[in-house]
Amino acid sequence: MKNKGEEKEKKKIKIPKYKMTKKDFIHNLKIQGFILPSLIGVLLFYIAPFFVIIYYSVIDNPISKKFVGFQNFIDVFNNEAFRLAAWNTFKFSFTAVPLAVVISLLIALVLNEKIPLSSRFRTAYLSPMVVPVASIVLVVQVLFDYNGVVNLFVTFFGGDKIDFLKSEHAMLVIILLFLWKNVGYNMILFLSALGTIPRDAIEVALLDTTSEWLIFWKIKIRYLTPTLVFVTILSTINSFKVFREVYLLTGSYPYESIYILQHYMNNMFNSLNYQKLSAAAIIMSVVMIVIILIMYILENNYSGDMEE
Repeated sequence: MKNKGEEKEKKKIKIPKYKMTKKDFIHNLKIQGFILPSLIGVLLFYIAPFFVIIYYSVIDNPISKKFVGFQNFIDVFNNEAFRLAAWNTFKFSFTAVPLAVVISLLIALVLNEKIPLSSRFRTAYLSPMVVPVASIVLVVQVLFDYNGVVNLFVTFFGGDKIDFLKSEHAMLVIILLFLWKNVGYNMILFLSALGTIPRDAIEVALLDTTSEWLIFWKIKIRYLTPTLVFVTILSTINSFKVFREVYLLTGSYPYESIYILQHYMNNMFNSLNYQKLSAAAIIMSVVMIVIILIMYILENNYSGDMEE
């Protein structure tokens, strides 16, 4: 009976409705006023162009504007240049991104042990971030040109010269360039994440085992999971943006092993073929979104296991 009475009393209690005052209304208007320029910028430079790209991808050409459905996507998939560019792009990403993540994590773990001159090493690894792209390209050309420094060493030891940028070795050069440019920034992110791991958890783990590998796998990697996913996503996005360096090194039509999606889209733009350009851009965006979603799903599942 007592419980029923309490339930009736709870039902009688009415939660007062919130009434917005004039002061609150003005305050909200001010907040929205600060946000409005950013919203307009996103709308004009991101959302609106995306819908324009979708529009161009389903028409015959910008003049006749005849609706053709998915025909442009079919033409792009049947294009040999697109298939070559897509294969090279994914081959590069699935090789360079894991290397960038693993190498930067290993360097961060070493520097986190407070070795001598660790601050100097951090500065050295971050230096590629402040070097202009033109300087980076010049250094790569000096090193890997047919008459460059690397070939001098090759011939000194009795080998034949290799035209790195016009052979199958071109992909290796681009991967090395990507790692040199991105490992330092990734390392700083991992160092920041390592600094947030509770010392208590590691000390408790040391009571059970002295294996550094077990401590890393059971404790450190679990706390590093969000940063690991973020670094992987960031490296994946950067791998799709390597076109700038490749273009400055080799031009619009490089050796086929480093002909990537951005080359294809750039050439479609130069030939004013906006339909294929738009279709290729949408395909590339969808693939990147799917990859990022998979990473987030894996991270959520792993984080749930860690919490349990």
